[in-house]
Amino acid sequence: MAEMTTPSAPASQVRALPLVLLVLAVAALAAVPFALPSMQLLVNFALAKGIAVLGVTVLLRAGQVSFGHALFFGISAYCGAFLIASWPGADLVVLIVVGALGATVSGLIVGLFVVRYRGIFFGMLNLAFSMIFWSILEKFYHITGGADGIRLPRPTVLGLSLERGPFELVVYYLAIALMLGLGWFTIRWFASPVGHLFQTIKTNETRLEYLGVSPKRALLSGYLLSAALCGVGGALMGITQGVVTPEYVWWVRSAEMVFIAVLGGAGSVPGAFIGALIYETVRIYASALAGDVWQAILGAFLLVIILFAPGGIVGIARRIGGRS
Repeated sequence: MAEMTTPSAPASQVRALPLVLLVLAVAALAAVPFALPSMQLLVNFALAKGIAVLGVTVLLRAGQVSFGHALFFGISAYCGAFLIASWPGADLVVLIVVGALGATVSGLIVGLFVVRYRGIFFGMLNLAFSMIFWSILEKFYHITGGADGIRLPRPTVLGLSLERGPFELVVYYLAIALMLGLGWFTIRWFASPVGHLFQTIKTNETRLEYLGVSPKRALLSGYLLSAALCGVGGALMGITQGVVTPEYVWWVRSAEMVFIAVLGGAGSVPGAFIGALIYETVRIYASALAGDVWQAILGAFLLVIILFAPGGIVGIARRIGGRS
């Protein structure tokens, strides 16, 4: 009796499917300001958080979890706020670049210390640095504005002062462009020799030492990338909200980033943005419809994902796609 085989899709179609899905997703995001204008701000928040979560995702590829990466999220936002306070009318792009640079330099300072540690010590040391910075923001009220934070006025766009509506539209599409550009760059970095060395820390760090490669240096390279990504997300969030507060570096923000990374799919680049979009949607609607228990709803949602789909939303999608 001849063996029955299931017909499979041609390899070219299988390879083209992610690209088709990406084009459809970008088209849907681009249509939001016109089709669902009430969702524009929510999606903008999700994209900013998604870029920051991408930084946490980079570290997960090396098997490291940071419970303090909101530090770079907040440093970048405050860099932008201080810059525009001293230079009114600073350009939008300049704010993001300066914020990302501030986060990267901070990442170098903190990274030189924390890359010596692994596991829970790595995670808790990052948390400690973020809480130290949070205390500085709270205590130095005359500089940082304390718990009230600093207002971040609307920057110019290529030298033009835009009204609120057009400005928000520019920020929204800039967020989409950053999602695509930084997502592509991160995927290419993972595929590069440096990225491969970085990911080997998770599987066989000892082998790196045998090859004469410093694991600390390999981890530091990824740590700097993760800090820069968190910085871009923080600057974008500060510009979108128009105010930066110590809440940006509070430990809950760091936990939120890890939560979203696991929800979307730990280590997955698309998962960072999918998780952020789902998280923001559930958070906004759950807090509106069940104000007292929305955190419990989010927690139960994550519990279900961890128990039944450890690969996150992306893992579920891949399993469904594999069966079709």
